[in-house]
Amino acid sequence: MPQFSDRQTAGNRLPAPRSAVARRRPPRAKIAQRTIPYDLRPLSLRDELIELGDLFRAYQQRDEPDLALLSDLHERKAKAFTTWSDVSGVTGLRLEARRAEQAAAAARLQHQQRTGCITGSDGPAVARLLTVASQWEHVRSVLAHVADHAPLPGAEARLLVLMLTLRTARTGTGNLVGQDVTALGLTDPENLIERLAECGWLELVGTAGDLLASRPENPSPITVPSLVPRGDGTSPFTFGKTVRSKVSGWAQKVISDKKLRKSKAAAATRLLALTLATQTDIYGHLGPTGDGIDLQALTAQVPASLGELQHHADQLTAADWLTDTAVTGTRLTGQLTERVLPLSCPLLTAGSEAKP
Repeated sequence: MPQFSDRQTAGNRLPAPRSAVARRRPPRAKIAQRTIPYDLRPLSLRDELIELGDLFRAYQQRDEPDLALLSDLHERKAKAFTTWSDVSGVTGLRLEARRAEQAAAAARLQHQQRTGCITGSDGPAVARLLTVASQWEHVRSVLAHVADHAPLPGAEARLLVLMLTLRTARTGTGNLVGQDVTALGLTDPENLIERLAECGWLELVGTAGDLLASRPENPSPITVPSLVPRGDGTSPFTFGKTVRSKVSGWAQKVISDKKLRKSKAAAATRLLALTLATQTDIYGHLGPTGDGIDLQALTAQVPASLGELQHHADQLTAADWLTDTAVTGTRLTGQLTERVLPLSCPLLTAGSEAKP
């Protein structure tokens, strides 16, 4: 018969009552080599820091960079670390926030340089004709080369030399049609072509008249001996065929602008338009920091006296190229209009990105 007893034998021992389950701490989370305290409050801040840590780690696994995304992540990190510093009193977190702000600005600037789309504080992104910052530098290198090596004096000669240089920049050879020259609005293009040939800077197949009469179905070949690569393969310019075509197309777009043509703008005015388009900040203000361009530097690029520069700047204002222009002391100040901002090739600096 079974026996009941309140005694427990070793083999018939009842399990001990369960103690209260210990509350588990959330798993350790980190961001920027810092452990996020499990009891950090407000909870929304802790959640944001954890999410940011995960997003940064995921970004490091990407096959291709996304600088716009990276900039956004650094901006979020800067705000989160500033709040973290405020609630914890740890000054090192505020320093980390400042570094994140700098990283965000640098990533944003790199993204803008790569895409050519610079967003101003008071307007939408600008889709530029030349979309890469390196192309803007190539434009400036061509303008500087022409200013230093133009074989004939005067703005008309320099404008023609610029156009011919762009057509032949890569190999020293190229094709030209009459419309390419007549579109420049030169007073006597045939005479200028002949003079360039006589001094040896330009070589033609046929005469200057033949070149001016040539049509797209039968272009005239030309050679600029000084641009033909040397025996070691070096030449004044380093860009390739595609970039040469883009830069040449950009210059043609500026020179043949509809409003410049309608106003019958002089060669010096068109040269000034080209030069100013390459000497602005990202918002179109003249000068790398928006405080204007030195007049002596302008006269090196555009063959004109200081008084003539003011006249040509007025012509650009009338053609809706410039606004708010003024000669202040030794500088020309002003801004490209929204109409022509897509033609600009900004001088990008870390400081110019933050200018309002």
